[in-house]
Amino acid sequence: MEAIWILLLLFVLIMLAGVYAAVRAVRAAKRGIDRTVHQARRTVEETRLRARQFAQPGAAGELAQLRLSLRGSMRATSQALKAAAPQDQSLSESLVLFQRLSAHAMDLEADLKRLEQEPDKSRLAALLPDLRQRTERITHSADSLRWAVQERTQRFAHDDLDSLNREIEMEAGALRHWTAVEPEEPRTDAGSWPPPEAGTRPETGARPEAGSRPEAGARSGPEAGREPEPPRPSLGARPQTEPQAWQKPWQQSRRPENTA
Repeated sequence: MEAIWILLLLFVLIMLAGVYAAVRAVRAAKRGIDRTVHQARRTVEETRLRARQFAQPGAAGELAQLRLSLRGSMRATSQALKAAAPQDQSLSESLVLFQRLSAHAMDLEADLKRLEQEPDKSRLAALLPDLRQRTERITHSADSLRWAVQERTQRFAHDDLDSLNREIEMEAGALRHWTAVEPEEPRTDAGSWPPPEAGTRPETGARPEAGSRPEAGARSGPEAGREPEPPRPSLGARPQTEPQAWQKPWQQSRRPENTA
């Protein structure tokens, strides 16, 4: 029995979810249709105004021109604010001001549309200066707001790009760290490779390297205090003329007589 109630509850939940999804889809489709119809009506209206601007000179053509100028300025400002508002929360006050300006623009649009059906041309000509002034004030305010938003967006983009360029330069310098270190000269210390070339002698007074052989005649340890042995005569050296103690008398050489 409990399983039947559970299945029934699941069926009801599925039906409710289906109905909710269908309602959401119908509403979305209706909004899309309304948006399309609104855009089509606006396109048709603007096409008719352009045609009247060139086809009917005078007060009627000027009214069409004022309406086109007002609609274009307000639409461009609205698009600029809607595009920049999600990224910049400080534009909330600007949106409020634009809503107030849109109310004045709608009132002016209604007045211009109503005067298009005015049969008295003299009265229409008398009202045109005031209508032109109102249109210029509203369009000037809308244009100023739009230009300020665009400049603010561009400034933020430039600042972000400058910061990104600095970070990229720092990263590029870090990646090229080996170019800042100069190569060290090869050392000729003991144990280094390759060894010094043959025939090269160390500079005078230079300290002998570790592991090198001491020069000839240099002694260390207990032999350093001994006197060097006298050199032995070579085979071709001249014999001594004085008799030695170990020579016999007949072996002693006679001194050469003076030839003088």
